[in-house]
Amino acid sequence: MTDRKPPEVGTPAGMRVLNQRAVLDRLRRLGAATRPQIAKDTGLSKPTVGQALLDLERHDLVRPIGRTTAGPGRSAVVYEPNPAAGYVLGIDIGRERIRAAVADLGGSVVARVDERNRSRSASSLVRTVTDLASRTVADAGIALADVVVKVIGSPGVIDQRSRVVRHAPNLPGWESAGVLDGLESSLGPVVVVENDANLAALGEHVYGVARDARVFVCATVGTGIGMGIVVDGVLFRGAHGAAGEVGFLPFGKSASDVQRGQFEDAAAAESVVALAHERGLPARSAREVFSAARSGEAQALEVVRVEAERLAFLVASVAAVIDPELVVLGGGVGSNVDLLLAPMEAALRTMTPLSPRIAAGSLGDGAVLSGAIAMGLEAARELVFEVTL
Repeated sequence: MTDRKPPEVGTPAGMRVLNQRAVLDRLRRLGAATRPQIAKDTGLSKPTVGQALLDLERHDLVRPIGRTTAGPGRSAVVYEPNPAAGYVLGIDIGRERIRAAVADLGGSVVARVDERNRSRSASSLVRTVTDLASRTVADAGIALADVVVKVIGSPGVIDQRSRVVRHAPNLPGWESAGVLDGLESSLGPVVVVENDANLAALGEHVYGVARDARVFVCATVGTGIGMGIVVDGVLFRGAHGAAGEVGFLPFGKSASDVQRGQFEDAAAAESVVALAHERGLPARSAREVFSAARSGEAQALEVVRVEAERLAFLVASVAAVIDPELVVLGGGVGSNVDLLLAPMEAALRTMTPLSPRIAAGSLGDGAVLSGAIAMGLEAARELVFEVTL
């Protein structure tokens, strides 16, 4: 990074930077183009565009990729943003698995590594994340120093003021002091730690089923339960970062662990297994329960119905407060929309006249990672421009 003072707006140097930004933004939004095309789309003169392209190419922010061949007249050079001008690293920390991916500034994933999470302490998990990051960037053929922004998805509420993660009981020791500082110390500058459900929502908004939704929520139901809320294309985090912590919704009897929350205690994966055991099914995981239901096993289908009714309560509660046009379901439990949707909709008709559309997430277990990459790209593209020019 640099402490160099940016050119003042209105000065020749400032105008040159504004022109460069306009040209680069046009290429990023609409794709590769020639100088005449860029001039037409930006309203800048051809000489101004030509100078901006020379400056951007000299700093490796754009590159020529060929020449036009169709149409009358002389051919023209075609330019695109240089995807190798920087890289972003996304990491998804879950209780069962940790996933990491590196993408170039064009958004192409150039390396991805998944592994089981065997860590049982915060310090062990920080080391695991650091090792996984190093392996992933090595697989991409780059160094960690080439990564402009690192975005980490974690369960819980990220308290930047106190520098701790709160309400993450599924990761042993993760709420202890020093976790955020440890990640930044190990991974280097520009580390962003974000709630995993928020990143899943962002991933579905940028790359997935919610691309056209203005107001929507993405509920992740698996080991835990979380929800990302997007309003007018922007994540809504609330006053303390706890918006979407729907696992704490009151639901029936008190939770066995107040830190886990009543609704999470009633509807997360462990509860699905517990319901199965109550009905004599020897399931070891929620996945086995849903697999048995797909084969027509009557008791498994009854477990699915009960789980669907509980998730309908979640949708009804959120619909009354946020009025989303779309509810996206994901996670190891929530992704079974083929089995859950019909009983959910039947239960909703008895609970509320409000009926948002319910859909399965389209990104599967890559939703958090996709959101991390999307968030990283937005920040990295701006940082690369500011630092380079």
